[in-house]
Amino acid sequence: QGRLVESGGGLVQPGASLRLSCEPSGVTLDYYAVTWFRQAPGREREGVSSLGVTEGITHYADSVKGRFTISSESGTNTVFLQMDSLKPEDTAVYYCAAVLLYNWSGSNWDQAWIYDYWGQGTQVTVSS
Repeated sequence: QGRLVESGGGLVQPGASLRLSCEPSGVTLDYYAVTWFRQAPGREREGVSSLGVTEGITHYADSVKGRFTISSESGTNTVFLQMDSLKPEDTAVYYCAAVLLYNWSGSNWDQAWIYDYWGQGTQVTVSS
């Protein structure tokens, strides 16, 4: 059974940076898209950024454009989310999820229901 493992969360001050990692286990992501979601207390899960791992196509939520960068490492297919200029409103549990490329598009990348694999989440807290 394939799964995803997130790491890299933590407590940082506003303006700081963090890099999250999403490592696949038991699944090869060559034909998948990987998306980072986040969920803050009392709020719905929202799509943050998405990457077609072998295509290189990316999508970003408006709230993170220019501050977050999604990328992948060839060979391991580990997917990273570089988060710069963090704000208190970025505080949430961050999850990565994977879906086969043929089920993924620019119009549905942020819809949680399409994803086949999920990680357990990593907490990001931005506070002074």
